[in-house]
Amino acid sequence: MGLPLFRRRIRGSTRHQDLSYKVTPGDEVEDMFILLNEVKRQIPSVAAVSSGAIASDYQRLRVESVCARLGLVSLAYLWKQDQTFLLEEMIQRGIIAITIKVAAMGLNPSRHLGKELSHLQPYLLQMKELYGINVCGEGGEYETLTLDCPLFTNARIVLDKFHVILHSPDSIAPVGVLHPLAFHLEHKSSISSLSSSNANIYDGLEKLDHIYEVQGDGLQSCLVKCQPMSLAGNSDMANKSSLCISTFERDTFSVGCWSQSSSKSSEGLWEDLTTVLRRIESQLSKDGFDWANVLYIHLYISDMKQFALANEVYVRFITEKKCHLGVPSRSTVELPLHQARLGNAYVEVLVANDQSKRVLHVQSISCWAPSCIGPYSQATLHKEVLYMAGQLGLDPPTMTLCAGGAVAEMEKALENSEAVANCFNSSISSSAIIFVIYCSASLSSSEKIKLQSIIDHFLRERASNPQKESLLIESNPIFLYVLSPGLPKGALVEVKPVLYVPENREDEDNLILPPTVCTEIPNYWGFEYSNIRDLCCQIYTIRGKACTALISITKEIAASICFEADQSIESFQCYGSEIHMKSIAKLCIYLLDGILVEKNFSWREIIHLRLYFAWELSVTADVLSHIFSEILNEFRELTGRIDMNKEPIFSIIPVLGSGRSASMEDIVTCELFATKS
Repeated sequence: MGLPLFRRRIRGSTRHQDLSYKVTPGDEVEDMFILLNEVKRQIPSVAAVSSGAIASDYQRLRVESVCARLGLVSLAYLWKQDQTFLLEEMIQRGIIAITIKVAAMGLNPSRHLGKELSHLQPYLLQMKELYGINVCGEGGEYETLTLDCPLFTNARIVLDKFHVILHSPDSIAPVGVLHPLAFHLEHKSSISSLSSSNANIYDGLEKLDHIYEVQGDGLQSCLVKCQPMSLAGNSDMANKSSLCISTFERDTFSVGCWSQSSSKSSEGLWEDLTTVLRRIESQLSKDGFDWANVLYIHLYISDMKQFALANEVYVRFITEKKCHLGVPSRSTVELPLHQARLGNAYVEVLVANDQSKRVLHVQSISCWAPSCIGPYSQATLHKEVLYMAGQLGLDPPTMTLCAGGAVAEMEKALENSEAVANCFNSSISSSAIIFVIYCSASLSSSEKIKLQSIIDHFLRERASNPQKESLLIESNPIFLYVLSPGLPKGALVEVKPVLYVPENREDEDNLILPPTVCTEIPNYWGFEYSNIRDLCCQIYTIRGKACTALISITKEIAASICFEADQSIESFQCYGSEIHMKSIAKLCIYLLDGILVEKNFSWREIIHLRLYFAWELSVTADVLSHIFSEILNEFRELTGRIDMNKEPIFSIIPVLGSGRSASMEDIVTCELFATKS
């Protein structure tokens, strides 16, 4: 290739055998770290490492671990690709590779060693059908040596002499190795170095074709550390901000925290987010938890232009070292926090009282789905509920937003969501409980309508597979649309699905919905449940497992309970008075209780309850929180069904708009999610 070759003899062994790697002296991964650290020292412009991982999490996670420590990007463009397609593409692209080891049923050392992949391709496909082998050898079925490929611009390798070593004469799957004894290079007529156009990259190296043997036997001389900024407690900062925490304690619960500062500067965001994360960390510690217990984080900021700064603060609290089972998934959106007097940062975390979560965190850039380079993961599975990170319409291999506007971004975001779901043997078309769709305020009305139709078409198309059908689903998944001033990377749409993924799919047939019981919901405050349920509510229930619901309070519904029937009120601000908000709060609480009773859930089984309100109401989050708390207390005295702590059991979320449809014209939207313990 005309490029320098750095190599190191492996001195370590496989000492850390868990799937996720931790720095372990004497492990062979540390040899790779020392080797790549020397490459980076001699060629400082090196920014990424490319590896050929197709399906091995074990390999990918170790490469990602080393890259993270060295500040390099992991590139894994073969990741999750179809192996039959890859084999064909490699052959068509002119890769000449021969087998130098075979170790699988159907592969015989005497017949199959030293053969080109193009020659073996039909046989490998046949063995796949018979025995299920990996046609690219990803399961260790065979190893290859590349003799020529398009990257070999100067010469090809010609193997002159070799002999076969029979490592294991097993009658079913013998293991044999081809050992090269002599070879030579056959130079190509048109010689050109890959580095000729970027010679300055290798300034300082003696020769581009030189071989560098990397020595050294320890980590101390080459360990690269990122020293975090001191986050010692700052009492002045804490005193400037009034913090509120909303919790509803059970085996899985939410903690919301915000600061009531008024500064709109970058220093204001830094201080607010630092204070909020420190307060959450303190609350977790007080209750015997830490960041390892966190499943999901909603990060709301007042200005998306300060997203990089918010990330800088975030990574000083949430790290892979603190989250040994995997970092939590995350979504980040801009909200009108200042208008609601919620400062510059609002963080809501979902916490589990155990550490049984399963995390998918792929940091490598690939063609599979967008990478998560940093301390947040693509998805977190806990007790059969899959919480997926917010998905943008990013093209995975380039990590750029796809061209074509909101519709193209939505299609790509759904494709990315499906790719993540497939890793958990599920599909968004059959397993989704709720889709939260954040839409940019820059979208036109026609674009919003198109988004809704794109989602319907996408899900119908993928639901055609009969194997995807599930007896667990009682109704259609819920769609919540939220209008945001800004999304990461200037995206026009962000999709956040939540899925139900049963532990044992063979038991699905046993989860039969019990006979329908007509539960009569008592009337309170003049409301009759049967008359308004279908008008305001969208409910999705997993039989005996989970219940999620939306309550949509439109201007028309609000007018019917706040004003005389013949009075038409167009302005949002007319509903922001205390007396009108109390009427709306009563309807919301009454409907929430009715849904829980109807679906046989209790208030204590709520995981989260979010109240999205239009900032045009000209009511602050504090006032709205006080009103809903007051009505909850009143309802508890009426029914005795709500077991409340001293803290609120809901989160107040200010938005530009929200609702069950893409028009997003609700005054208040309630999002409920409850599960059986």
